[in-house]
Amino acid sequence: MTVVTRFAPSPTGFLHIGGARTALFNWLYARHHGGTFLLRIEDTDRARSTQAAVDAILDGLSWLGLMGDNEPVSQFDRKDRHAEVARQLLAEGKAYHCYASPEELDAMRAAQKAAGQPVRYDGRWRDRPASDAPEGVKPVIRLKAPQTGETVLKDEVQGTVTVQNSQLDDLILLRADGTPTYLLAVVVDDHDMGVTHVIRGDDHLTNTFRQIQIFNAMGWDLPSFSHIPLIHGPDGAKLSKRHGALGVDAYRDMGYLPEAIRNYLLRLGWGHGDDEIISTEQAIAWFGLEGIGRSPSRFDFAKLENLNAHYMRQADDGRLVALIAPRLESARGSALTEAETALLTRAMPGLKARARTVVDLAASAAFYIAPRPLALDDKARGQLNADARALLGELAALFAAESVWTAAALEARVRAFAEAKGEKLGKVAQPLRAALSGSTVSPPIFEVAELLGRDETLGRMGDASNAAPQ
Repeated sequence: MTVVTRFAPSPTGFLHIGGARTALFNWLYARHHGGTFLLRIEDTDRARSTQAAVDAILDGLSWLGLMGDNEPVSQFDRKDRHAEVARQLLAEGKAYHCYASPEELDAMRAAQKAAGQPVRYDGRWRDRPASDAPEGVKPVIRLKAPQTGETVLKDEVQGTVTVQNSQLDDLILLRADGTPTYLLAVVVDDHDMGVTHVIRGDDHLTNTFRQIQIFNAMGWDLPSFSHIPLIHGPDGAKLSKRHGALGVDAYRDMGYLPEAIRNYLLRLGWGHGDDEIISTEQAIAWFGLEGIGRSPSRFDFAKLENLNAHYMRQADDGRLVALIAPRLESARGSALTEAETALLTRAMPGLKARARTVVDLAASAAFYIAPRPLALDDKARGQLNADARALLGELAALFAAESVWTAAALEARVRAFAEAKGEKLGKVAQPLRAALSGSTVSPPIFEVAELLGRDETLGRMGDASNAAPQ
């Protein structure tokens, strides 16, 4: 059997983090088994579905590297096929027309609530003859669901779950306007697309019992079902925007790398021993449904940042420069020059070692391409008192005479200078850091000086030593 999984989001909003994890699990399961991963846009809710949401979902999946092996299928485009199945069930006596008006159904529900009964359709049109049909009323088509016995779900994650059929009513398959319901459309699409494994959030668990009844009525083989516990916030409450229930695009804007998001989502509800850092290749090799836990996972930004910092250090320098370039260009209002891009690429090893996000990286890299005179932050200005500026003036003269412009040579020069002055290294190095970076925090300052080059370094030192007293 060829494994076929699918991710089927509703385009009523962004691709949220829980949906991204569902897509990842489906993608990994298909890849692990050498199968196929499909995308289906469940856009039958025409009032709430938007093309902007479709575009945002596909953009998010593309950024995460989780695009399907097919062109995304629109569920709405298949509405005629869904209606065909409903009419087939009607012709076979497995479904029936229901002419109950909305007012009748409202009264029925109110009476059930008043009597303390479960609210469900009471089957009033289940066995009535067609001759009873009122004129001018368009009926819905309802499934003639079994009323006795039980519906059993053998779930790969939740185990065996059973519901008494007496608790399930005759669901609507086709609305009075001829449009199919979500429950019908999902079953028909999964069957027609050859889906073998349905992996989704456990908020769909109740729907699954109804969908099983449609599968059974059509005589179709059931796919394997796996219902994943939802993601909760750090406090154990349902994930909300304050916890991190944001669109995937928001995580990109916050400076996270897609490989870090994939790794983090993989570990939210799935485990492989004590492994925390798991490459995509390892995830494909190891992923299995048996590793999914039954308890909700808790979202933790601190863990995500730690993972992202790891992947930042591993990332290609040129790729990182390309990621920070739009942020730097936007901040100053002009494009990077070739020379600036080359400088940032050379500087990247020292920059990425300390960054936790792309946002951090851009902020820490900005000083390399900043115009003179360099803007200093408050702490840097505090370093440049009269004594420090005098030391910088003397050091600049020594740097100007330096024949070998390397970090090692410059460090040796500063150490000898500090020793000759009877000062500790930091007494000279910290003002130098403030002058060259505009901050008291930077990559190793002698590496910075080597990368900036002789002219820029001397220019910045001169600006700082000649500045007005702080």
